[in-house]
Formats: sequence, structure tokens, C-alpha cells
Amino acid sequence: MTTSLDDIVETFDFLDDWEDRYKYLIDLGKELPGLADDEKNESNKVRGCVSQVWLVTEVDRSGEAPVLTYRGDSDALIVQGLVAVALAVFSGKTAQDVLATDVDAIFNQLGLQEHLTPQRSNGLKSMIGRIRADAEAALRSEDA
Repeated sequence: MTTSLDDIVETFDFLDDWEDRYKYLIDLGKELPGLADDEKNESNKVRGCVSQVWLVTEVDRSGEAPVLTYRGDSDALIVQGLVAVALAVFSGKTAQDVLATDVDAIFNQLGLQEHLTPQRSNGLKSMIGRIRADAEAALRSEDA
């Protein structure tokens, strides 16, 4: 994923209408490398999404705090774009930073909350819940 959160925010600010923003979300999703077929399994599947969404979490424990890298995929174009936004927000952060991130403020800044269907909004919440749960698990296993 080469698009940073700052780039996404800047582009959303530049685009005037939501049709263009949806097209941009789709483009972001198309840029994601996707997952291998064997990674699209039940353990990586995000529950609570109407569309198929899979997240793979990799934990790097080489530093002082675990750093999480996320990769994801979806079978729906706009949802794939939402996966790309979530990865831009969370991937490459420490578990503590993942948990401390005010994702609602970020999504409100982008206007996502008010422009997504209830199903997509619930799916996005499920995705974020999974990302946070993986961060909590990384912290728990660090303490063990």
C-alpha cells in the first residue's frame, strides 16, 4: 500500500462531490495487492461484513513494542477501498498506537460516516473491531 492517510485526506478534500470520492475509493481498492487465495480463509475473514472481507495481521516483535502490519482484500469494489483506507490508518503502527487512534475522528474528517450505507458502515466497524482485537491480542501475548 503506497497511499498514505495524508494523501487520502488531501484527495478527499480536493474532490468536491461524493461520486468522485467513491471513484477514488474504488481506485484505492484496485491499488491494493490483494491476498492469495489460500489467505482468503475462515480465520482471516471479517465477521459482520455483508461483503466478503479478509484481513491478515502480521506482528513484528523485533522492537520494544509490537508493530502490526495489515493486509486485506474484499470481493466488493467500494469495500476494497474502505479496506485500503483502514490499512492506511492502522498498518505499520504499534499495537498501542492502533488502540489509541481516534478512527471516528478520521472517518468523520473524510465524511465516510454520513456517506456510507448502513451495511457498509457496519462492515467498516467490524473491520476496525477486528484490527483493534488483533492489536489487543498482540499486547496480551507480549505480556505473557
